[in-house]
Amino acid sequence: MFRRIAALGFCVLLLGGWHAAQIGPGPGPAKGASTGWPVPRFESFRSDQIYMRAGPGFQYPITWVYHRYDLPVEVIGEFNVWRHVMAPDGGTGWVHEALLHLVRSFIVTGKRHAMRAGPHSGAAPVAYLDKGVIGVIRACRADADWCRVSAGHRNGWLKRSDFWGSFAGEEIR
Repeated sequence: MFRRIAALGFCVLLLGGWHAAQIGPGPGPAKGASTGWPVPRFESFRSDQIYMRAGPGFQYPITWVYHRYDLPVEVIGEFNVWRHVMAPDGGTGWVHEALLHLVRSFIVTGKRHAMRAGPHSGAAPVAYLDKGVIGVIRACRADADWCRVSAGHRNGWLKRSDFWGSFAGEEIR
């Protein structure tokens, strides 16, 4: 009888530990198992030819090939030197860490949007950015709807809702 209770108690502890490992350490952002950095987070492609694979290893087939340098991707998981990423088009797959860098880029979504001289709708336009334009996020305040950005040789402000590449309420410096 004692052995059954002890075995059952061991199983409960084992399953409880496995469940805790699956859901993360508790409140706050989850940490990547390999880097210790927050997951999810945004990074960008380091090359203009990226092979996205079906699994975390070179033995897995290539499912997507991306040809967009600095395309922002959301890192949604980690396994050793592989990153599970989601692209702006919703495609997911695994990319080797060497193909990513920490440049905070954005991609314009929807229709054409004005990059403005200041962080408000009344500011003068400095450029018009079409859907699919990629640029660099220079700064976003956590409590602001506008981010300071660069695209091409232009600098200005873009509404956070006009691009993909940052989380709502995220501060970027």
